[in-house]
Amino acid sequence: MTAIDAPGLLDEASQRAGLDDFGPPWFRSGLDVLLRSLRDEAGLHATGQAIAREDFLRLLTNRLQMTALLHAHPDITARKIERPLFIVGLPRTGSSILHELLAQDPENRTPMTWEVKFPFPPPETATFHTDPRIAAMDAELALMDTAIPEFKKMHPQGAELPQECLNMTTHQFASIFFSVSHNVPTYQAWLDAVDMQPVYAFHHDMLRILQWRCPPDRWVLKSSSHLWSMDALLDEYPDACIIQTHRDPLKVVASFTSLVTTLRKLYSGIDDTSGIGEQQAAFLAAGLDRAVDFRERNRLPASRVFDLHFAEFIADPVGQVAEIYRFFGRTLSATAAERMREFLVANPGDKYGAHRYRFADTGLDPQVERRRFARYQDRFAIASEPAI
Repeated sequence: MTAIDAPGLLDEASQRAGLDDFGPPWFRSGLDVLLRSLRDEAGLHATGQAIAREDFLRLLTNRLQMTALLHAHPDITARKIERPLFIVGLPRTGSSILHELLAQDPENRTPMTWEVKFPFPPPETATFHTDPRIAAMDAELALMDTAIPEFKKMHPQGAELPQECLNMTTHQFASIFFSVSHNVPTYQAWLDAVDMQPVYAFHHDMLRILQWRCPPDRWVLKSSSHLWSMDALLDEYPDACIIQTHRDPLKVVASFTSLVTTLRKLYSGIDDTSGIGEQQAAFLAAGLDRAVDFRERNRLPASRVFDLHFAEFIADPVGQVAEIYRFFGRTLSATAAERMREFLVANPGDKYGAHRYRFADTGLDPQVERRRFARYQDRFAIASEPAI
């Protein structure tokens, strides 16, 4: 099996796009570390290697096209993004369904999966729901559902569902997406230590491209990855508002271990649920420790961060959204609230079957894990649920 190499990827992407300017070269550091980590640690099977290679070519081609667009239209980067709302919190804490509900409000703009994966040419208001890239994206996701059918029980996907910021920052090759979908601890160690300022600068430019011909009233964005880099986020978006989602971390570890184990089957033949459990528990705890450090420094005014607890949200989703709006000085319209209720009816949590998981399958000791996450649970008064 031939290794994926950076020079070959760069050359083929340039040929595809007919362009050779990839923008600031910062991304090469992450690409090089990631490729080494994939080769040495990830255990990619032939299909996984082919999928990863094609995905890297897509990211590099997108970079070429977006760089050319910004050179041709420098006014794009002059357009201000005001008071974006970021949803942050561990995976499996209700952040995805919250993002999807907020996307039902016409006053909000969320980046959709199809435009994040295929951002060039930039989306336009008139064709936002008829663009041919929507069908192409849904066809690609259908192939993924065929390959790992259990995944849609855990995390339903769709071209016209909101996409996470971590799939924007993949274009900088600086994203936890790679360490979730692959066993790449060396790459994750690099990501933990790197200065994220260039990553958020790119994120900002990509949002400006997406809004160029399809302007928002207000951006609503989401990713667990922001927990690791809240200072960098605020450096780039100083007026950002934050919703932090919370849930018993042992429930999160159990659910997320199941998700990661399933997702990695798309790329690798290695099946190591207990090893993934330890890896993900340490990974998630590190993100929470960084988030607690950030909150305790009080850099973010209390008036700009809303803490949303999973149990309260699931009990009354639209009511909690209304509370979020009130907190940030907005009013949830009757039209938006009704659209949210209709979305919930059309998309129940078990639409594709129930996601079943057990903490016992992680191979972890619940008492040890309680100690690992105690600081976070104490800081945000997170109730412990039975670890079964």
